[in-house]
Amino acid sequence: MAASKDILLAKIRNGSAMTGREQLRLSFLLCMPAILAQFSTILMEYIDAGMVGRLGAEQAAAIGLVSSTSWIFGGFCTASSSGFTVQVAQRIGANDFVGARSVLRKSFTSLLLFSSCLALLGVAISGSLPRWLGGGEELWNDASAYFAIHMAFLPMMQLCYTTGMMLEAAGNMKVPSFCNVLMCLMDVGFNYLFIYGLGMGVKGAAIGTGLSHLLTALVMLWFLLERSPELSLHLDRREVATPRDRSFLPDEDTLQTAFGICGPMWMQNIVMRGAYIISTLIVAPLGTIAIAANSFAIIAESFCYMPGYGMEEAVTTLVGQSVGARRKDLARRFAHISTAAGALMMTGLAVLMYAFAPQMMGLLTNDAEVIALGARVLRIEAFAELMYGVSIVAYGACVGAGDTLMPSVMNFASMWVVRIGLALVLTPRFGLVGYWVAMCIELNVRGLLFMGRISGHKWLEKDILNKEKRTIWRRQKKSV
Repeated sequence: MAASKDILLAKIRNGSAMTGREQLRLSFLLCMPAILAQFSTILMEYIDAGMVGRLGAEQAAAIGLVSSTSWIFGGFCTASSSGFTVQVAQRIGANDFVGARSVLRKSFTSLLLFSSCLALLGVAISGSLPRWLGGGEELWNDASAYFAIHMAFLPMMQLCYTTGMMLEAAGNMKVPSFCNVLMCLMDVGFNYLFIYGLGMGVKGAAIGTGLSHLLTALVMLWFLLERSPELSLHLDRREVATPRDRSFLPDEDTLQTAFGICGPMWMQNIVMRGAYIISTLIVAPLGTIAIAANSFAIIAESFCYMPGYGMEEAVTTLVGQSVGARRKDLARRFAHISTAAGALMMTGLAVLMYAFAPQMMGLLTNDAEVIALGARVLRIEAFAELMYGVSIVAYGACVGAGDTLMPSVMNFASMWVVRIGLALVLTPRFGLVGYWVAMCIELNVRGLLFMGRISGHKWLEKDILNKEKRTIWRRQKKSV
């Protein structure tokens, strides 16, 4: 299976013809380990939520209150990693492995410094955050403690994201997948120890998750630097690599290119996650039951995301390497095949979610009111999963091509105009049900926007590698 994947990836880099069947096969070879990784990550969230949910509705609501802000900080980290991993994928597609390793080195220095600054900011605001978000005073202590500990581990989470995404950029989905399963198992053990064994409650959940990310990051870092056939730093001993290529100090060209990719993603993160915070403010006045049901329903729904986000990771790699190999027609076909497959798989899981909504909520909490309300909104959301799948996978295709500005604008319009606008009207009248109806409509609109985007040609117009070559040439000309 691994040999088949490597043969098909080599066809992209070497300019060989690929049939539609081969493209579909390669998409699934890459996405299945990624789906397994998504499953383990979601299962970890389920375990965290289930363990905390057994402590009571207030503890669950405390985590739910700050979760949207945690996503903002995490979103900055993943977007920043993409700024470098897209460059690595395109260089590998162009058979420029020395250049790929050069970007890899510079990414570590840049991203660890960036995430450390974010962590300091997060810890600094943790004490006031629950009050800013409109949570009841009974939630403040647990919510602040959970958020502060989560932020303290942010650099290790950044390292975990980056090492996994770098391996995926090279087409290695198995190692990140295995490590995510390992992280899930460690999370179970650490959470049981800290939440129940040491009686730390909500704080224990944050510590357990942080330690799981730390150990997983170290395992993937070792494999990336020592064993990766494309990105191991030992390979530069056998290949021609300049001192500039071997340096860990970020250079202007790499940072400019990274910012060109992740800058719009940062803005999108602020826009999207900021909208989630506004959503929290809209839901918070509905009370503890609504906050807990909303938080648990989001976690329960995430099982539908697995194939979408797994296919997103695969198509980012496939489009990135195809663009780097100067094969834009191939990149477009990968985008269309992967988007259709991801959306259909999510639709199948949506049918199961509709049928077993009460049972899914029951795994997370034993509060009957929370289960009933959560099941009701999950069944509403089932009607959004088809087009949500389109938006997830199509966005991954755009990222692989370096097209991040227009997708960010589209997400802004969809989230702030459609979702928030409808939520402000429907939530006061229909409670949490009204908010989820607004979400369902918005996700369908977003899917239509992204379907239109990848149907055209403009998303493939950005040329990262040629832009960098032109910049270097101009500088050399000026120095002469």
